[in-house]
Amino acid sequence: MQAKQIVVIVAVLLAIAAWFAFDLGSYLQLDSLQQRLGDLRAWYEANPLLAGFIYLAGYVAVTAFSLPGAAVMTLAGGALFGFWYALLLVSFASSIGATLAFLVSRVLLRDWVQQRFSRHLGAVNAGFEKDGAFYLFSLRLVPIFPFFLINLLMGLLPLRTWTFYWVSQLGMLAGTAVYVNAGTQLGELESLAGIVSAPLLGSFVLLAVFPFLARWLLAFVQRRRLLAAYTKPEHFDNNLIVIGAGSAGLVASLIAATVKAKVTLIERHRMGGDCLNTGCVPSKAIIRSARVAQTARRAQEFGLAPMTVAVNFPRVMQRVRGIIKTIEPHDSVERFTGLGVNCVSGDARIVSPWAVEVNGQTLTARHIIIASGARPRVPDIPGLAALDYLTSDTVWELDELPGQLLVLGAGPIGCELAQAFAELGSCVTLVTHADRILPREDAEVAALVRAALQRLQVTIHENFEPLRVAGEGAAGQAVFSSAGGERTVDFSRLLLAVGRSANTEQMGLEELGIAIGRSGTIEVDEYLCTRIPTIYACGDVAGPYQFTHMASHQAWYAAVNALFGRFRRFKVDYSVVPWATFTDPEVARVGLSEDEARAKGIAVEVTCYQLDDLDRAIADGETNGFIKVLTEPGRDRILGATIVGYHASELINEFVLAMKHNLGLGKILGTIHIYPTLGEGNKFVAGEWRKARKPERLLRWVERYHRWNRG
Repeated sequence: MQAKQIVVIVAVLLAIAAWFAFDLGSYLQLDSLQQRLGDLRAWYEANPLLAGFIYLAGYVAVTAFSLPGAAVMTLAGGALFGFWYALLLVSFASSIGATLAFLVSRVLLRDWVQQRFSRHLGAVNAGFEKDGAFYLFSLRLVPIFPFFLINLLMGLLPLRTWTFYWVSQLGMLAGTAVYVNAGTQLGELESLAGIVSAPLLGSFVLLAVFPFLARWLLAFVQRRRLLAAYTKPEHFDNNLIVIGAGSAGLVASLIAATVKAKVTLIERHRMGGDCLNTGCVPSKAIIRSARVAQTARRAQEFGLAPMTVAVNFPRVMQRVRGIIKTIEPHDSVERFTGLGVNCVSGDARIVSPWAVEVNGQTLTARHIIIASGARPRVPDIPGLAALDYLTSDTVWELDELPGQLLVLGAGPIGCELAQAFAELGSCVTLVTHADRILPREDAEVAALVRAALQRLQVTIHENFEPLRVAGEGAAGQAVFSSAGGERTVDFSRLLLAVGRSANTEQMGLEELGIAIGRSGTIEVDEYLCTRIPTIYACGDVAGPYQFTHMASHQAWYAAVNALFGRFRRFKVDYSVVPWATFTDPEVARVGLSEDEARAKGIAVEVTCYQLDDLDRAIADGETNGFIKVLTEPGRDRILGATIVGYHASELINEFVLAMKHNLGLGKILGTIHIYPTLGEGNKFVAGEWRKARKPERLLRWVERYHRWNRG
């Protein structure tokens, strides 16, 4: 416990002790005050300044320590000092005292509450960081909310002390005036209930609603001001125009068509976007071929004769392209046209909040959704422009297996492709500027994947910063700086996997004043709306998660908010976001990791189950990995789960469902899981959580009972 906390606790205890020891509460009863009113007035007339100072100090003390009696003291102020002097004293005393109570709560309880309920308070904290003054002002205007409770609760939230003070000073003024005015008529009051009537309370409630109405009016005025420079069409060709036919754009268009809106979908390249053509589908297809080859090399582990694996790389790539062709109809122009979507091929440029130019034609819509996706980021490395390098977009054009493949970047894409090409027979070098591969995952997770890559003879260099590359055509050399000085790596092909950049260029965003954030994505609010109220963005172009499943998730919010936002808008739910890295072993995660919890100061309990204990994993020869779950201390509420192992991307879904619907480990433990399956591992990790919390004292008594029962 910190020294300042000890000081505050001692001060609070002394104040409470004094309250009871001197029976101070008896002085703050309405009938007692009325009886002493004459004497108090006489003393005030003789000592006006001293009386005001003592009153101010007493009022501050009562409110600072949240003691009962502030209402009676306010009445007393009106009775003794008159309306204006009392209003001055009470206004400052109540605000100063409230701020001190706010600080007491902050010093004693905020850190504990924020750690204990961090998951629940995330949205509340975000709201108060943005609009805390507004919320506090609204609460201060309604006297039916106990002010002492507001003081204590605000201390637990991310609200600046100065903001709390001046908002309280302003917000409590109306209520203070009512009580002070009632105090001037103290002799006629029979109880505190006589101060306010139902109509007066109603007027306070209406006064509290006013800021919300004012906020709506302000938003309306801002919207009109932003759109005033443009001519709004009298009629619209569409209800919605969607730019980009990747995962986000396809889902947004489908939702619009499903609710019978007229929607136009514009795509400049290929329907299906990156996921179908250059991302999820081809990468998983090549990973499957590579994994089959590697499994065949393990034939002896399964009691089979050794196998000689001959990789026919052109056939592998032919299979990859064939799988794309097989899935392509799901995202085709024909399918979406049949579903009611008007599909247009061309480069889209937004020319007004309601208009988009494409192929020399201007299309109009009440709302526009930007879902233009992202592309592989190309770092600024001297010599790179002269080289025929590969990215996750162009690697699928290969028909010859690279002899020496250099992969720059060790995130999920880099690790997946490095392993796949190593299993297919390439000599792979994996380089990253970070201090470990998969830096977003826990260190032990990265270590398992690193060991798997090294078993395939993948050379891994960490803390390597690229300095320059040199070469002709596709082959060459890359020079890196490292702790040991400059290092040179030869390659026959160079694959860049250093992240992705949002596609925001040449779309007219700058002319409309639509901001691009520091991460390169379009800035949107919690409803996925841009600065222009008729234009939304979703998917990779909006961030913050550049996953296909997140693009689809955001698309629902963007489409519904655009089409029905005048009635109700929905904030995007980022509370439970899963992802996976499809290496061998796979890595899947949802919620907090252990490293993240530690970095954020969030208290968690960690439960781990090793897959080498799982019957099905043993039978399949896939025992490398573990299931790790983070829970709230003393509770089974799941804060995060990480699975490393065979089919981890499938196993994680049970934890995604549990977190989404607030199901704890106890519910998973109480659910029947088929034997023998990998899914039993999820139940067993819940069992490990339960075993660690056995009621040992109770079990000792149960043991005695059984001993007695045996005679």
